[in-house]
Amino acid sequence: MFEKLIPYDAVHIILSDYLKYWHEYKRITKRAKIRFEYRDWHGIQEDARERVTLYREKIGSTTERVIAFLGERANDDATWREMKELFFEEVINFNTRNVAETYFNSVFRHSHRGEKVDGRLMFVHATGTYREFRSYVPIFHTFFLTQTLEQTLRQLFSCYSFDADFQDFDRDIGYIAATLKNKLNQSILSSQSARIEMLKSIFFRNKAAYLVGRLWMADRTFPFVIPILHREEGLVVDTLLVEYNDVSSIFSYNRSYFLVDTDIVSEMVDFLRTILPTKSLSELYNSIGFEKHGKTVLYRDFLRHLEAHNEKFVFAPGIKGMVMSVFTLPSYKMVFKVIKDHFLPPKKVTEREVKEKYELVNLHDRVGRMADSHVFENFVFKKSQFSKEVLDELMELAPSKLTIRGDLVEIKHMYIEKKMEPLNLYLEKATIEEAEHAIDEYGLAIKQMAAVNIFPGDMLLKNFGVTRLRRVVFYDYDEIGFLTDYNFRYIPEARDHYEEMSSTPWYSVGPDDVFPEEFPRFLIGRRDIREIFYKKHGDLFDVKYWVGVQKRLKAGELVDIYPYGEHLRFVHVFNGTQEK
Repeated sequence: MFEKLIPYDAVHIILSDYLKYWHEYKRITKRAKIRFEYRDWHGIQEDARERVTLYREKIGSTTERVIAFLGERANDDATWREMKELFFEEVINFNTRNVAETYFNSVFRHSHRGEKVDGRLMFVHATGTYREFRSYVPIFHTFFLTQTLEQTLRQLFSCYSFDADFQDFDRDIGYIAATLKNKLNQSILSSQSARIEMLKSIFFRNKAAYLVGRLWMADRTFPFVIPILHREEGLVVDTLLVEYNDVSSIFSYNRSYFLVDTDIVSEMVDFLRTILPTKSLSELYNSIGFEKHGKTVLYRDFLRHLEAHNEKFVFAPGIKGMVMSVFTLPSYKMVFKVIKDHFLPPKKVTEREVKEKYELVNLHDRVGRMADSHVFENFVFKKSQFSKEVLDELMELAPSKLTIRGDLVEIKHMYIEKKMEPLNLYLEKATIEEAEHAIDEYGLAIKQMAAVNIFPGDMLLKNFGVTRLRRVVFYDYDEIGFLTDYNFRYIPEARDHYEEMSSTPWYSVGPDDVFPEEFPRFLIGRRDIREIFYKKHGDLFDVKYWVGVQKRLKAGELVDIYPYGEHLRFVHVFNGTQEK
C-alpha cells in the first residue's frame, strides 16, 4: 500500500547517513584543538588522513544500504528522479545543503558505476547560491581599533582559549603590534573605521594553530592571520601575516587540508574569499577539508568555462611524459591527465601502482610541494572540443580509457590538477635572478618532501612546476615512494681500468638503491644553474644527507616546515628566543 513511499524512505537512508557523517566529520575537527594542546602531532596527522577517508567509507556503506533497500528499483531512473526531488525538499533549509547535495551525488555515482553524469538524477548544477544561509550570530569577532593596538590585541586573544599557557604573552603582543605598525599606515590604523574581524573557529594543521581574520581600514581589506605554535615551554605566536601572497601560500592547493570546525560551510568560504581573492571556490572548499564538494564546485566551474570559451583541448606545455597524456584548454587554469595503457621502458610501474601513488599523495602531508589532484570517472566531453592531435594520441595510447559515441567522448579515468609552468621551460627564459630563486625552490621542494618521508624518484626538472607565487611544486608521481624504503649508497670504487671505463655498473644495483653522487649528471643541464644548485643544495649529492633524514624519520620526528617564509618569523625579525 505504501510502495509510493519507497523513494522517500530511500532518501532518508541517505539523509540519516549524511548526518552521521557530518557528526563524525565535526568530531574529528573538534579534537584537533585537544591534540594541539597536548602536542599530539602524530595524532593530528592521523586525524587529517582519517577525515579524507571518512567520506569514502560512509559513501560506500550508504550506497550498499540504499541498493539493498531499493532492490529491483536500484537502477530505475524514475525512482532516482523522484529521490532527487524529495532529497531537495528535505535539505532545502539545511545550513549545509550544498554539502548534502554532493553527498547524494556521491551515492548515486557509487551505485551507478560506469555511467556518465546525469543532470536529471544528480545535482549537477547548484540549486541556489547557498548564501541564503547566514548565522544568527556572526561567525567572526569584531574589534574596533579605538584603544591602543596592544589593548585591542589583548582583547582579541581573550576570545580564544587554550589549555596551555603562552611562553611570553607580553612579548608576542609587542611583536604583533610592532609588525602591524611597520607594515601599515599608522594614521589609517588609528581611524575610527579601522577594525579587525577574526573567525571564531581556529584552523589547525600539523604543529600549528591559526587565528584567521581580516583587517578593515579605509575601505580596504587586508588578511590578518596569526600562526601559533606549541613549544615545550608553552604557546608562541610565530608571526603575523597581512600580505595576500603570504596567506595564499598557507591555503595553497598543494598543502594538507585544515582541520577547522564550521557549521555553515558556504559562509566560512565567503569570508575566506575576502582575504584570498585569487583562490577559486573549489580551492577554498578543499582547504577547509570539503574535498568532495570542492570537486563538485570545480566541475561546475569547468562547465561554465566551456560555455564561455570556444576553444579546443591542446597538449599541456612541457616534455611529454611516458605514463600520462596531459592536455588542457589554453585559457583554463587546470590540466587533465589520463594514464596511458602501456608504458615504454625504462618505466616499470603498472597502472594500478600509478593510481595508488596518486592516492598516497592525496592522503599524505603535501607540505606545499606536491600538487593535489581530483580524480574523475566517466567524464564526458564533446568531440568537437578536442584538437585532432590530442584526440589521436588518446585513441592511440589510452584506448581503454576512451569511448566515442557519436559527437561525445567519454574518458573512463582522469585526474584534474592545477596548471603550472614546467620548471625546465621556466628556466629556459629566466633571468639569472629568477633562475637562482627557482633552483633554490627546487632544492627546498626535494628537501621538504624528504622531511615528510617522500622521495620523488624521478627528480628531473620537467617533473616540477612553478606556481603563480613562484613556488616549485612536484607533480609527477609514478615513481614516488616513502623515503625510508630506499637504500642510499655510495658508488663503490672501480677495482681496475676496465671496470672504470665500463658502460654498465660493475657493482650490484637493487631496485630500491639510490646513488646521490649520480644526481649532478642528469638533474640540471645548464652549467650556471647547476653551480647555483650545488652551492645552495650540494648536500643532496651526499649519501649522508639522505641517511640522516631517514634516521630522523625512523625515530618518529616530525620536522618543522613553515608554510610562509622563514624571514617572516618573529624569531628572525626580532632575534627572539621562541625556539625551544
